[in-house]
Amino acid sequence: MEDSAAVAGLLWDQWLPDNVRTLISRVMSGGEDDGRRLAVWLSGVHDIGKATPAFACQVEQLAYAMHQRGLEMKTQWQWGPDRRMAPHGLAGQLLLAEWLEERHGFTVRQSGQFAVVVGGHHGVPPQNGQIKGLGDREDLLRTPGASRALWLRVQEELLDACAEEFGAAGRLGDWRSVKLPQPVQVLLSALVIVADWVASNPDLFPYFPQAAHQSGDERVAAAWRGLQLPPRWRAQEPTEDVQELFARRFDLPSGAKVRPVQEAAVRLARTMPEPGLLVIEAPMGEGKTEAALAAAEILAARSGAGGVFFALPTMATGNAMFPRLLDWLGRLPAEQGVRLSVLLAHSKAALNDDFVDLLRAGAQRIAAVELDEDDRSQRPGSEGSAASAELMAHSWLRGRKKAMLSSFVAGTVDQLLFAGLKSRHLALRHLAVAGKVVIIDEAHAYDTYMSTYLDRVLSWLGAYRVPVVVLSATLPAARRRQLTEAYAGESAAAGAKEFDAVEEVQAYPLLTAVAPESVPVLEAPSASGRGGEVRLERLEDDLGVLADRLEVELVDGGCALVVRNTVRRVLETARVLRERFGDGAVTVAHSCFIDVDRAAKDKALLSRFGPPGKAKERPTQRHIVVASQVAEQSLDVDFDLLVSDLCPVDLLLQRMGRLHRHQRGDGQADRPPRLRTARCLLTGVDWAGEVPVPVRGSSAVYGEYPLLRSAAVLLEHLDGTARPVRLPQDISLLVQGAYANEAAAPEGWAEAMARARQRYEDFRQDQAERAAVFRLDPVGRPGRPLFGWVAAGVGDADDTRAGRAQVRDGRESLEVVVVQRRADDRLSTVDWIEPGKAGLDLPEDRAPDAQAAKAAAACGLRLPYQFSVPEVLDRAIAELEQFCPRAWQNKESHWLAGELILVLDADCQTRLAGFQLRYSDVDGLEVTRD
Repeated sequence: MEDSAAVAGLLWDQWLPDNVRTLISRVMSGGEDDGRRLAVWLSGVHDIGKATPAFACQVEQLAYAMHQRGLEMKTQWQWGPDRRMAPHGLAGQLLLAEWLEERHGFTVRQSGQFAVVVGGHHGVPPQNGQIKGLGDREDLLRTPGASRALWLRVQEELLDACAEEFGAAGRLGDWRSVKLPQPVQVLLSALVIVADWVASNPDLFPYFPQAAHQSGDERVAAAWRGLQLPPRWRAQEPTEDVQELFARRFDLPSGAKVRPVQEAAVRLARTMPEPGLLVIEAPMGEGKTEAALAAAEILAARSGAGGVFFALPTMATGNAMFPRLLDWLGRLPAEQGVRLSVLLAHSKAALNDDFVDLLRAGAQRIAAVELDEDDRSQRPGSEGSAASAELMAHSWLRGRKKAMLSSFVAGTVDQLLFAGLKSRHLALRHLAVAGKVVIIDEAHAYDTYMSTYLDRVLSWLGAYRVPVVVLSATLPAARRRQLTEAYAGESAAAGAKEFDAVEEVQAYPLLTAVAPESVPVLEAPSASGRGGEVRLERLEDDLGVLADRLEVELVDGGCALVVRNTVRRVLETARVLRERFGDGAVTVAHSCFIDVDRAAKDKALLSRFGPPGKAKERPTQRHIVVASQVAEQSLDVDFDLLVSDLCPVDLLLQRMGRLHRHQRGDGQADRPPRLRTARCLLTGVDWAGEVPVPVRGSSAVYGEYPLLRSAAVLLEHLDGTARPVRLPQDISLLVQGAYANEAAAPEGWAEAMARARQRYEDFRQDQAERAAVFRLDPVGRPGRPLFGWVAAGVGDADDTRAGRAQVRDGRESLEVVVVQRRADDRLSTVDWIEPGKAGLDLPEDRAPDAQAAKAAAACGLRLPYQFSVPEVLDRAIAELEQFCPRAWQNKESHWLAGELILVLDADCQTRLAGFQLRYSDVDGLEVTRD
C-alpha cells in the first residue's frame, strides 16, 4: 500500500501532464492539493480486496499464519468456483464503498464514484450484476461466525490507516459533496493502474531487498531512480512572430515566407478562448503539417498537455511522418539532459530504422538503483539548459498497454480509434490521449464505420479538454460540422445557429476553431498563390487507346502518372504499356508489395519524381508510373501528365495534387512543351451512354453513388469548351457539390442516381450499426460511477489484423509474411532483400537466427480485396495455418511467432483459397483465379 501510494505521488509530481492534473483537481474543493491527495489515497487502498478470505487462502503457509491469529478461512479447494465471484478488485470496491458509507456518511452514489477506481484497477470496471452478486455473498469478504468481527476489524484498520497516512482522513467530509465527472474517474483509474504496475514490479521493489536497513522512502527512491521514467514535457509558449517561429522549427528554404494558412493556424491557437478543436482545410502542399505542429506547440503550452499524438491513415503515412516529428522535436527548446519518450505506433514499428535507433537509445535494465550523494549531483537535468532534449523509446513504455503513454507518438489512426472501443485497460488509452495534443491527418479518408468511432472519441477528447488539430484538403461541409459538434458536446446543441454556419460557409482555405463549451470561430485566410489550372478530358477506357494517347503526349519525353482504382487494373495497364514502350519506361506502384519492396518503391519514386533539388534521378526520357491509390497521399511526387480512373472527387483532387506539384522553370519551361499545361485524362468509365457507367472494380471499391456524384460535379469541366479546374479555388466547390445532401442530378441521371444513392445509404447505415456494437458510450453525468463502462466489450484491443478490424470496416484484408521454398526444399527469405545474395535460411526445426527472422518479418504483405470476402478469408486462413513450424512460435522467434506464413515456390508462385498467386519485386503480387 505504501509503495503504490508513494509511486502515485511521484507520478503526479514528475510524470503526469499538467492538463491531466488540472482536470482532476478542478472538481476538488481543495484544488491541486486535493487532486494529488485523492490519487495517492486511491492508489494506496486499491488492493484492499486482498484482505479477504477469498483472496488470502491462495498461499497455504501464509493463510495458516493468519489462521493462527484468528482469521479463519476456507481453502481455495473448498471454495471451488465461488472464488471467481470475488476478484480482489471487485472485493476492494465493495469494502471501500461500505467503509465510506458506514464510517463517513457517503451515499451509495457518492461512494461509487470513488470505489469504482479500485474496482477497475485490473482494466475492467465491474458491472452492476457482479456488484450485486458479490454483495449477496458476504462470506467471500469475511468468514461468518466468530472470525467475522476480526476480518472486519482488519479491513477497517487498513482503510483507516491509509486515510490517515495518505492525507484523506481530514478531507473525506468535503469530498462527500464532490461529483466526479466520468473523465476524471477514468484518469484516476489509469493513474492507479500505472502506480500498481510500477509498485508490483519485483525488479524495482524486491520482495526481499538486499539492503535490509532501507527505509520506505529509500526503497521508493531506489525504485524511481531505477525506472528513470522520462518526466512530463512542459511546452514553452513561443513568443516569436510566425515567420521566426517557422524558421526555427522547420527547414524553410531561404527567402521562403510563411503561408497565410499557417499564419492563421498560429493566430487561432494563440487567441481561441481556451485550447480546443482546430480544423485546418487547405490545398495540398500548403504546409498543413507544419501548421499543425506549430499550433500543437502553442496549444500544449496553453493547456498543459504533455505531448503530441499524430494520427495518420496508414502505416506508410505513419512511417513518412515519423522522421518529420523527430526533426521537429529536435528543434524544440528544452533543458539540457531532459529526455522525451517517443513512439512509432503501428505493428511494423520495430522494422523502422529511425524507431529502432530510439529503442537502442532507450534500452535499460529496469531495476532499483541506490545512488550515493556524489551520484545524485550527476542526475540528468542538473547542468543548466541547452537547445534540445534527448529523444528515446523508454524500455518500460513498451507493449500493447503502455506504449501509447509515451509523450510523443506518430502512428495509425487505429490507435486513436481504440479509445472509442470497449476494451480492457481502456482507461490507459484515455490517459494516453488525454495528456497530449492530438493531430488527425487526412480526416476525409475515413469511412462511416471509422467515423462512427472517431466522433465518439472526439466527444471524450472534448470532455477531457484535449486540444485537437484536424487536417484535410478535401473535407465535406457536413463532415466538418459533425467533427466540431462531436467535440463541442452539449454546447453544440446550445449554439445550433453558430454550428449551422460551420456547414454553410463556402470559403476555402478555411479554419474552424471551437473551444469546449463555446461556439465555433471561422477564419478564411487567402491561399498562398500556389496552384494553377488543370484541364480535364474524357478518355475511353481501352488500354490501346491509353497507349496511343501516351505515345502522343510523351513524344518529347515527360513523366506521366496513371492511377487505377484496383491492383488488377494496375497490372493489366502496366503489361500493355511495357509492350508499347519497353520495360524500362514503366514503373508499378501499389499496395500489394511486401513491406521491404514497398519502402524501396516509395524511396525510388521520391528520388525520381520528387521536388526540384531533391530528386536527383528524374528521367530525361519518357516514363510512366502506373499506380493504385498509394499515389494519393504522403508522397511528395510531381508529374507532367495525369491519367486517372474516375473516383470520388475529393480523392481525384488529391491525385491532381501530384500533377505540376512544383514549379519547374519559368512558366513550367523545364517540362516538355506539350506538357506545360496541367492536364488530367479521366477514364475508368463508359462515357457512351446517357449515364456514365464506372468500371466494375471502381464500383466495388467506392460504391456507384459517390462515383456518379463525382462525375456529375465534373461535367462542367469535361464538356466541349469546358473551363479548367482551378486549384485551389474549385476544391471546396467540387467537394461540397459532390457531398451535398440535396444535390440535383444532371438531366437523365435521376433514376440511376436514386437507385445508387439508396444502395449507398443502406451500406452506410449498415456500417454505422455494426460500428456501434462495441463503441464506447457517451460521457455520462458527473458523479455517475463507471460501473459497466466497458461491459460487453471486445476484450483486449491491439494493433493486429483482428484488432484493426474492430475499428475499421471488417473487410480489411489478410496480412501474411512471405517466404520462399527453394528447389532443394530449403526455406529462406526472398532473394532480393540483399542484392547479390541468396535468401537467408529459415530452418523449420528451430528458431531462425535474429537476422533472418527480422528479414522475413520485413516481408509482410497485405493480400488484396479478393481475400476480404468472408468465405475466402476463412479458407485462406485455414490453408495458411497448415504451415506453422512449432519452433517459430516461442519467444526466441518473436519476429515470426503468430504470423501467417505464405510460402512461395522457387518461381515465386503458390495457390491459396482458389487463387493463383505470383510475386515479383517489379510488379508485386498478381492474383488470378485457378
